[in-house]
Amino acid sequence: MATTTPPTAEAPTPATRAAPGGLFAAQVGPLLAVAAVVALALSTLSGAATFARLGLPDPGPVTVYALPVVRAISQVAAAATVGFLLFAAFFTPPASSGWLSADGYRAVRVASWSAASWSAAALLMIPLSAADAYGRPVSEMLDVRILGASVTGIETTTAWALTALVALVALVVTRVVLGWGATVVGLGVALAGLLPLAFTGHSAGGSAHDVASNSLVLHVLSAALWVGGLTALVTHLAAKGRHPALAARRFSAVALVCWVVLAISGVVNALVRITPADLVTSTYGALVLVKLLALVALGAFGLWHRRRTMPTLAAGDQGALVRFAGLEVLLMAATFGVAVALGRTPPPVVPAPLPTRTEALLGYPVDEPLTAAGLITEARFDLIFGTLALVLAGLYLAGVRRLRRRGDAWPVGRTVAWLAACLVLLVATSSGLGRYAPAVFSVHMAQHMILNMLVPILFVLGGPVTLLLRALPPAGAGAPPGPREWVLAAVHSPVARVLTQPLVALALFVGSFYVLYFSGLFEVALATHWAHVAMNLHFLLVGLIFFWPIVGIDPSPRPLPPIGRLGLLFVAIPLHAFFGIAVMSSKTVIGSGFYQQLEMPWIDRLADQTTGGGLAWASGEVPMLLVLIALLVQWSRADERTARREDRRADRDGDADLEAYNAMLRSLATTGRPASATTEATADEPAPAADEAPDLERRRT
Repeated sequence: MATTTPPTAEAPTPATRAAPGGLFAAQVGPLLAVAAVVALALSTLSGAATFARLGLPDPGPVTVYALPVVRAISQVAAAATVGFLLFAAFFTPPASSGWLSADGYRAVRVASWSAASWSAAALLMIPLSAADAYGRPVSEMLDVRILGASVTGIETTTAWALTALVALVALVVTRVVLGWGATVVGLGVALAGLLPLAFTGHSAGGSAHDVASNSLVLHVLSAALWVGGLTALVTHLAAKGRHPALAARRFSAVALVCWVVLAISGVVNALVRITPADLVTSTYGALVLVKLLALVALGAFGLWHRRRTMPTLAAGDQGALVRFAGLEVLLMAATFGVAVALGRTPPPVVPAPLPTRTEALLGYPVDEPLTAAGLITEARFDLIFGTLALVLAGLYLAGVRRLRRRGDAWPVGRTVAWLAACLVLLVATSSGLGRYAPAVFSVHMAQHMILNMLVPILFVLGGPVTLLLRALPPAGAGAPPGPREWVLAAVHSPVARVLTQPLVALALFVGSFYVLYFSGLFEVALATHWAHVAMNLHFLLVGLIFFWPIVGIDPSPRPLPPIGRLGLLFVAIPLHAFFGIAVMSSKTVIGSGFYQQLEMPWIDRLADQTTGGGLAWASGEVPMLLVLIALLVQWSRADERTARREDRRADRDGDADLEAYNAMLRSLATTGRPASATTEATADEPAPAADEAPDLERRRT
């Protein structure tokens, strides 16, 4: 879908004539106002009581009143940035040249206004959050030295600084983007900007903060996609843009998934902090109940759209959907304000023994060494990777079922490989391995090897891209591109070509070990839950990038010849072994600063590190053996396919190539020259007798 030719002008429509600034003011402006008013009103009710209860000095009226307003504006603007980029990338089709259509370009420009508001609000939140944390007037936080110290010393302020940086990057991207692929990249940048704050706040500390943080990440991402996507859809319909039914249908599918994720993650996040009785006995519980009722109401709106307004849109009437969706968006904005007030309200104090230091750092206790039985009894479900494993397994089986229902076959071995990968991913992150990995280096290294080597090999042997391309219907000539075309565009994108370049893939796969563990980065990452999630994601993605062009069933953007695959593999094996030996030989405990804080006297950290290095050295052999077996099987089957193809061609042309080859051999045996040369030189000579030529015919097997 990408091209080097410049975009061509399209016929003007109401959507293209409307100024982006005007659309932003008309459609996003009211949402910012509603969210700010609700956040201010609800935060004011418990503002002074919050500081008194936490034992903090009052930072002054400017911080008390401005902080919830600015935070609400930031969150709604972030959701709008995500939503308009989502709309431009997937809800409205690009031009046939691969550049954005007029509707898509307009959505990106509105996203740029949203990103500007988001970045400005995030920048304002840096001194406001510092004043809130120190309990000092915000005017004192404007000193460069104090502000710099707060950015590096206060987790919330650091998160706002990172958010402002990502929002500024999103602003730049939305100002220069013209192509479809760049819009998808911009959407990824905007989604990444939601993560720093999702890993801070109430969810980042105390018991079960791993579950709370993971559930909040899913909650925030799904809320931004849902609210922002609906805002962009309403803007598009109000501006009389093209393909309204297509945009509404695609958003409806996204909205259903987001609603389910919001409901589940919200319930999980609430149960971590409060009991059901707290819903009616505390301010925090009352706000949770308001959010729950709003979610139910939004679900009812969605059901109404599916049953009543979607059919009218298909008939050409957009008025009903715009009116009801507009009310739905306003309710969503009010819910954002409730969420901001919820973040400003301390949860009720639940009588419980004080957590141990290990439980405070990890979110759960780790009292004794991991055993074989403990892999099951000490399990702790990972809401991100555990859910990912289950969802991937379900989607793959759904694709296989679709193929079989229409009479197409799919190799059982690929299904087994994929389901095995999902099972191993689930075990690595949600069993006792996942529980002990942040606290015990050897268990962490075992998890690292599984995620980086075994799981990716099994995934690429499942051929997911091939399954998607066979299961998803093509858009058809002249029709707007759909999921199948998006998959093809991703596989052939410049990003995929760069990442699968052999030297790049090798550097990422092997170099990550040395950079992470021998640069001090690992010890920094151990202290935060989000860094642990990022490490696991990095291990998994880097493994997929490395093994895809080596043993992947799916075609790679940079296909390698057999000797190239073996060469890349044999270069990686010794480098991986050297890493394991280096860890085993080290006399300094990697990550000792964090491990010393854990109350785990039953571990000899240096001996445990030696065990972890041994696992890194030895565990690479099994996946590499699996890769070699897969390569041999693939080459054998490729030879069989080639032989069958040659046989079919011979059957079609009467074995013309074989007859020509045999004629050449007979001519060489009798005249010493090829048949063509002999024919030209001795055209009038009679052919030699059959019994004079030796039987040199090549037989086809």
